[in-house]
Amino acid sequence: MTLLLNGIGISRGVAIGRVHRYDYTTPDIRRQALAGDEIDAEVGRFRTALGTATAELHAIKARIPQESSAEVGAFIDTHLLMLEDHLLSRVPVEHIRAQRCNAEWALKLQHDELIATFDAMADPYLRTRRDDVSHVVGRVLRLLQHDSSRPSATPPRASIVVAEDLSPSDVVALQHARIGGLVTEYGGQLSHTAILARSLGIPAVMGTHAAGRLLHDGERVIIDGEAGLVLADADEPLTAHFRLKLRSQRARSERLLAMRTLPTVTADGADVSLQANIELDSDLSAVRQAGEIGVGLYRTEFLFIGRSEAPDEEEQYKIYRRAVRSLRGQVLTIRTLDLGGDKLSDAVDIGEQAPNPAMGLRAIRLSLREPTLFIPQLRAILRASSHGPVRLMLPMVTDLSELQRALDLIAAQREALTREGRNYDPSMPIGAMIEVPAAALTAEEFARRLDFLSIGTNDLIQYTLAIDRTDDAVNDLYDPLHPAVLKLVRLTLEGAERAGIPVAMCGEMAGDPAYTRLLLGLGLREFSVPPNRHAEIKYVITRSDVRKIAAQAAELCTLPDRGARLQALAKLNRGLDELL
Repeated sequence: MTLLLNGIGISRGVAIGRVHRYDYTTPDIRRQALAGDEIDAEVGRFRTALGTATAELHAIKARIPQESSAEVGAFIDTHLLMLEDHLLSRVPVEHIRAQRCNAEWALKLQHDELIATFDAMADPYLRTRRDDVSHVVGRVLRLLQHDSSRPSATPPRASIVVAEDLSPSDVVALQHARIGGLVTEYGGQLSHTAILARSLGIPAVMGTHAAGRLLHDGERVIIDGEAGLVLADADEPLTAHFRLKLRSQRARSERLLAMRTLPTVTADGADVSLQANIELDSDLSAVRQAGEIGVGLYRTEFLFIGRSEAPDEEEQYKIYRRAVRSLRGQVLTIRTLDLGGDKLSDAVDIGEQAPNPAMGLRAIRLSLREPTLFIPQLRAILRASSHGPVRLMLPMVTDLSELQRALDLIAAQREALTREGRNYDPSMPIGAMIEVPAAALTAEEFARRLDFLSIGTNDLIQYTLAIDRTDDAVNDLYDPLHPAVLKLVRLTLEGAERAGIPVAMCGEMAGDPAYTRLLLGLGLREFSVPPNRHAEIKYVITRSDVRKIAAQAAELCTLPDRGARLQALAKLNRGLDELL
């Protein structure tokens, strides 16, 4: 009898193979009091474990196959950077000395504090960064305890690895062993482990809480990484169905691989700009791997999160300069600080938590309130523009007077840099994010004062529909196809067209191939998406005739019923069944 387990579909694809259990226990941490003359030795033991953990990650990175996406190494780099950060390298040492405790306990205290910070964040992506902290800390703890419970046997080729949880470095090691798929009891769509599995093309299902108890070594299972299904003891007709799906999946992968070097042009000859969203300096390697593309959104708040002091002008300048140079002539769009709301940093004091953080002191409001934070960033971005094409983008603009204050500050910093004899691009384009209904409704007025606009659909949908998409009680009402949302998108596109400036879209809607034809039909010609979605979005673009779909897209916007809109979207996407 077939056993069916439901989980979270993480990485699209089917895999058929034998179970290989890959579990290890989390070390049990207890506090041990130290004598005064034992403290220095304990600090040395901690630092040795950090050094060994770093060496292990470098060794894992060196084993990444050359044909893999550059994004793979970027995730290992993220863990290496965490090991170097003072929050994990110095604060535990302070705990050891202040509390006269063992290194394991000191590291656990810091781990728990960091996890509490991430758990308090509303943004689901940021919350899942807690997993990276736990993975890095877990590696150091096992070294401190000389734990040998990590799996030693290499999984057989094409096996289905079943584990309680996996770190990104585990996934790299398993990919090196050519496994067929992954099943974990914990994890979600936005964790680095999940993103890495998608990047590597490993079919994966997470959140199958009973997998460790019900699946046994050596039994044959089928996993469907899109539907989030795990099947054991499937009969022959069911197995034949998934074998056919597996063959279709391989053919699809070959088609998408061929898209990398093709121009981004619609079937009727319309040029489309396809750029990338990035968050960390290490993400740039994934951008280069995707081809000759620019960056449509560089989220700079991640330079501030997880540290006690804000980066100064010089540090930011060097980071931005490195990013500009790595793109080799392609544009870098740097969004100024979007802290506040659910994105908090110990480096920035925004006062007490607001009753409704999403509506409070955040983004451009915070930057204008704190010029000592904003001005160093503006100067750093301006200076970086002397090394290649840079665009500066202001987040969450709402009012024209707010925009003018920001433009005046930028003009003042240009004058200051000129007086100091520092280089910058005097014609560096300045744009703004359209993320709130007020900005979309007055988009033309904003467009006449700016060089470009970019639609941030995540917040635009949330603010328009008064729905928190992270709230399970209402997230089924989060609807990118709602007539009000589509009307605001159209108003932004039309207002910018009358003002003669370009509009991009950098929210999740832009990175979902199900909406690509709709957006093309509405007039969007600039998409900024995660690097690992480029091939899919380009595939849809090159197979779309804008002249034919424009009328269908306009009609969809007028349909009041959600079911009718979904039917119209399916009709619009006809011929893309093998992708969607």
